[in-house]
Amino acid sequence: MKTIHLNSSLVSVEWLNENIETSNIIVLDATINKVIDASAIRLPKTRFFDIKKKFSDLDAPFPSTLPSKEQFQNEARVLGINTDSILIVYDDKGIYSSARAWWLFKVFGFENVAVLDGGLPEWQLKGFEVENYTDETYFKGNFVAQQNLELMTDFTGINEVSSSSDTLILDARSKARFECLVDEPRAGLRRGTIPNSKNMPYTELFDGNIMKTKRELLTIFNNLVEGKTKLVFSCGSGITACILALAASICNYKNLMIYDGSWTEYGTLT
Repeated sequence: MKTIHLNSSLVSVEWLNENIETSNIIVLDATINKVIDASAIRLPKTRFFDIKKKFSDLDAPFPSTLPSKEQFQNEARVLGINTDSILIVYDDKGIYSSARAWWLFKVFGFENVAVLDGGLPEWQLKGFEVENYTDETYFKGNFVAQQNLELMTDFTGINEVSSSSDTLILDARSKARFECLVDEPRAGLRRGTIPNSKNMPYTELFDGNIMKTKRELLTIFNNLVEGKTKLVFSCGSGITACILALAASICNYKNLMIYDGSWTEYGTLT
């Protein structure tokens, strides 16, 4: 078996095209609300990572809420994921919900996972092979989840850190939403921001489909972090906050956390 050690949270489409035949690489399509039928396309070796229906707590009052350790482990095993798997996650927007899937694996103790930089759009732009989805089942994997609760926080936790002098809350929503200039897309949800948070729109982290260079990302972060030792990321419902966590990871920031309920929860409960 070819040995591969992921040394980054991000891999290029060129890297994946070169290494995709490695036996223990599993490619995961984490596109949200994707319709899987005969017309749907995917990268070779792709399995569908259904964030909304399989990897979220369906009984939670807010969308895309962290599932239980047992649910995550079982669904990962159904996808044939093993303890020695190498996971490459993508979505059909470039980098969007794939970052959420990447973060979920880290929350549940799995480190050998990376996001495909530019996702399906960049893969197709470079002319690499795609195929149609077909019905598939997989040999049950032996993935073992070990939950790291320090990577996620809730309503109680966000209220604690919002008044902490060593913590910075970064909000991934657009400037217009952060500054309450437009309505929230979720019906009935009030406009607003978490106290003492700053705005880092996730869209500003990209150069086309792909993530900006580490040097460019560091410039963006350095203008906001100002010596804080802990970074907490929020957004509308916990999806794009993970893009900020991905960028921070690329920049070697430590002590990172996602506010799982994000503004949907905070705006509802305050």
